[in-house]
Amino acid sequence: MTDRPGIVVTGASGRMGRMLIRTVLESDAARLVGAVERAGNEWIGRDAGALVGEPETGVAVTDDLLSAMAQAQAVIDFTTPAATVEVAMLAAQARAVHVIGTTGLTAGDLKKIAAAARHAIVVRAGNMSLGVNLLVEITRKVAAALDEDFDIEVIEAHHRHKVDAPSGTALMLGEAAAEGRGVDHAAMAVRGRDGITGARAPGTIGYSAVRGGDIVGEHDVLFAGEGERVILRHVATDRRIFARGALKAALWGQGRHPGEYSMADVLGF
Repeated sequence: MTDRPGIVVTGASGRMGRMLIRTVLESDAARLVGAVERAGNEWIGRDAGALVGEPETGVAVTDDLLSAMAQAQAVIDFTTPAATVEVAMLAAQARAVHVIGTTGLTAGDLKKIAAAARHAIVVRAGNMSLGVNLLVEITRKVAAALDEDFDIEVIEAHHRHKVDAPSGTALMLGEAAAEGRGVDHAAMAVRGRDGITGARAPGTIGYSAVRGGDIVGEHDVLFAGEGERVILRHVATDRRIFARGALKAALWGQGRHPGEYSMADVLGF
């Protein structure tokens, strides 16, 4: 027996899934008890450790999430919105910590996750890194200090395979700016510009997205005033920062009361 929490990784064959499996296997504070993929994936039935270049673990990749959750104290989930909602329901039944790094969630998805969080610990963030969450806090404070004479633009760049825009991290930053300004983010967000758009409306929070190559993640928050600009920036060069943050969240959630938490809670901001 061990007191190290058992971790299940969903989306095992994906970029983040592979990194998460390695991170859990390298940790002396947790153990891998499950790795999940969609039915028909070529990884099904094969050893999760061997598939990511680590020693064999005895944990075979499965498409049966329910059985994978049987020994789990936490599940780390960087998949798709539909899959994440399904995982949330099962994690709540198992009373396991559900760490969500999935982006592109709709209002309906978030409502279902909130319902699951009445019975389990959910840690959800558009970005799990220490640096980005520090940037979120700084953005909130800078936005509070600068008035509408400074336009706010969130500029983000990711690899060509990313399917949603703006990124979850960009939205975290924009929402923090809105909180700092004391305005409704949904009402002030401008997510795209094309054609004759007219002059920029005062107080809006703009988003610009770049997709290309193998960019891990770059985020700038631009405060543009007359005669001066303030630029806050975070550049990620290694996905391990997200995997380490996610594992930290899974460990932090052990023994907490059911509810929804953020990485700001995990990091003590």
